[in-house]
Amino acid sequence: MKVGQIVAPRQIEIIDIEQPNLADHPDGTVMIKTVHSAICGTDMPSFVLEHPAESYPLGHGLSIHETIGVVTDSKSDRFKPGDEVLALPRHVGGLSEYFFSDESVTMPLTDFPRKDCILMSQPLGTVVWACRKLPNLLNLDVVVIGQGPMGLLFTHMLSNLGAKTVITTDLVDFRLTVSKKMRATHTINAAKEDPVAAVKEITEGRMADLVVEVVGHQTETINQCLQLLKREGTLLAFGVPDDHIYDFHFADFFRKNLKFIGSVGPDAQNDFPLAMDMIAQGRLDVSPIITHHLPFTEAQLGFEMALNKKDEAIKIVFDYT
Repeated sequence: MKVGQIVAPRQIEIIDIEQPNLADHPDGTVMIKTVHSAICGTDMPSFVLEHPAESYPLGHGLSIHETIGVVTDSKSDRFKPGDEVLALPRHVGGLSEYFFSDESVTMPLTDFPRKDCILMSQPLGTVVWACRKLPNLLNLDVVVIGQGPMGLLFTHMLSNLGAKTVITTDLVDFRLTVSKKMRATHTINAAKEDPVAAVKEITEGRMADLVVEVVGHQTETINQCLQLLKREGTLLAFGVPDDHIYDFHFADFFRKNLKFIGSVGPDAQNDFPLAMDMIAQGRLDVSPIITHHLPFTEAQLGFEMALNKKDEAIKIVFDYT
């Protein structure tokens, strides 16, 4: 079977390997033929960062984890061949014609004509998990820093949860255009104007009740969140950290009596099905964020497009049929 493999920094090759044997894996394992997968921001460190030379090549199919497909073999009482599922890969990553998953992180697909949209319930499920931790947002002012795919999903979700204003910031205009489609009430290009001054004007001096940081991979924006928040506001840190230690402005955080929430991952069996229902029922339209489809054999191009924002790429979906 064909799999993608990172063989050096920023270099992916498509190789042929022998298809693994389900019998070698524990009860509860299912083998899945991939239909669609997608690039997530958390895949980028594996692609971009320079790992020790002895680490290469990285594991087969890594690090793609947003996947849907059809069960071809099963050691689970819950799934049988032919079942359409959303699943988190195990043993072999999702950049592969086939992968394994465990029944604990495998869910039946909700019926919906656009499978690529249902695939978005994987990232949306992590947003659901994060939003479970938030207070009531009715009539509150919120800011979302970063309008990549995850930031855009947060924008729509916070609007659904009743925020009075949903203010978004990013450095590129095409993402902010899509942000409006995802129900942002106001957008700020942080490369052209001061976000703190803009939020102060939009909120008539109130500042934000909630700021969600969805950029990650650097340490600057987390402190900007503190400037955007009102006293007793809430900071939700969602962007993936590459650094273990941050130069965090603790005195500002302390004196404002702020609340700090971190969030990573989902409760798979609860959050993914709910996200699927939201999409299938039309309560959350994810279609504006899906900008490109590519054959999975063009993974190198896909990762370069995502990294460099080529052709106004936001969410890139790989096709396997």
